Amino acid sequence: MSKILLLEDDEVLAETLVELLESEGFEVTHVADGELALESTFLKQFSILLLDVNVPYLDGFELLKSLRESGDTTPAIFITALTDVASLSKGFDMGADDYIKKPFDFDELLVRINALLRKSFNSYAKEIVVDNFVFSIDKNELYLSKEFVALSPYELEITKLLFKNLDKTLEKETIFEYLSEGREMSEGSLRVHINKLRRIGLPITTIKGIGYRLASA
Repeated sequence: MSKILLLEDDEVLAETLVELLESEGFEVTHVADGELALESTFLKQFSILLLDVNVPYLDGFELLKSLRESGDTTPAIFITALTDVASLSKGFDMGADDYIKKPFDFDELLVRINALLRKSFNSYAKEIVVDNFVFSIDKNELYLSKEFVALSPYELEITKLLFKNLDKTLEKETIFEYLSEGREMSEGSLRVHINKLRRIGLPITTIKGIGYRLASA
């Protein structure tokens, strides 16, 4: 199920969008201010960001700028009444993937969301390369300098998640939720698995207080 973060301070519009998006099978997290939106991105991995601009505490532009600077590449669509060229240009400069002007037709928004989801899905190569490592999506296997690397089931799942989210910060809770019976794993156990992967040479960085990131370079 694709997860959507909706940042919108118009409660009537937000309620309508949540209802319509959920009826299309999306899981929607709605927040009404930018600071809560930023916090939400630390707690959950989203498939799409739907961002209003003029919201309290941290506007949509600054929120997306902050996310992009931290390495978060989640596809983002601005939904806003701002229609001038300067605002459009600023939105794309901040890292937006698309822009839809209020008022809008829900079917148009749905088309744009699905187009970005397809683009994001198709961006995954069958093989993902990091330094001398290659992760085969089809085979679900890791190779180092063309040699097969044996991993435990947990290590393999963590590796796959990191490769599929290359250059993104993965929150520890996201990793726990992804792993089979992950909620029973302690942070200490996760660190042990991460350290084993580091020992074989994977460039995994700890993002203090948040989680881990696998860097492409």
